[in-house]
This record gives sequence, structure tokens and C-alpha cells, in this order.
Amino acid sequence: MPDQSLLSTVRSDLADERDRLNTQIAALEPGGGSAFDDNFADSGQVAAEQGENKVLASQLRSELDEVERALAKLDDGTYGQCEVCGEPIAEPRLEAMPATRFCIQHA
Repeated sequence: MPDQSLLSTVRSDLADERDRLNTQIAALEPGGGSAFDDNFADSGQVAAEQGENKVLASQLRSELDEVERALAKLDDGTYGQCEVCGEPIAEPRLEAMPATRFCIQHA
């Protein structure tokens, strides 16, 4: 299990990342700040941009799921264990990728 100092830093970093992702997702959703002019002459361009926003929002939701999973593992005491082999994940890896679920061998 990682030391308490690292766990505190990781929890803070993950919470910040969760907030950042939620903000980005909200901005990409309809009415969330990415306004498209429905009367714009090139409706194909608008449709393409809306499609890109949906794809990006989906990717951000996947990242958010990983962050939420890591926060849950912190709460239940299993953070820092590889989900494949159960061995501890090296602290430098956790520092670099706080939401990682796997040790370097199983990444």
C-alpha cells in the first residue's frame, strides 16, 4: 500500500481531475457552451462538429470513469494494487498515472 503522503496527494489530484473532466463534459453537451447556429448555411459542418463533440465527450466520460474507480479504490483500501496480479503498483507509476489500475507488467 502506498504511503499516506502519496495517498493524500493522489486523492487531491484525482478530485481535481474529476472536476476538470466534469467541466469539459458539461461544456461539450448541448446547451453547455458549445453553441451551434442552427441557421448556419453549412449544416453539414454543424453536424460534423456536433459529432466530434459527442466522440470527445464519450472519451472524457471514459476518463472520468477511471478517475471515479480510482477514488473508490482509495475509499475501500484497495488503491495501488494491480487488478490483474494483485501486486502493488510502483509508487512512481501511481504518481505519474494516479488512475492506473495495472502494474507496469500488465499495462
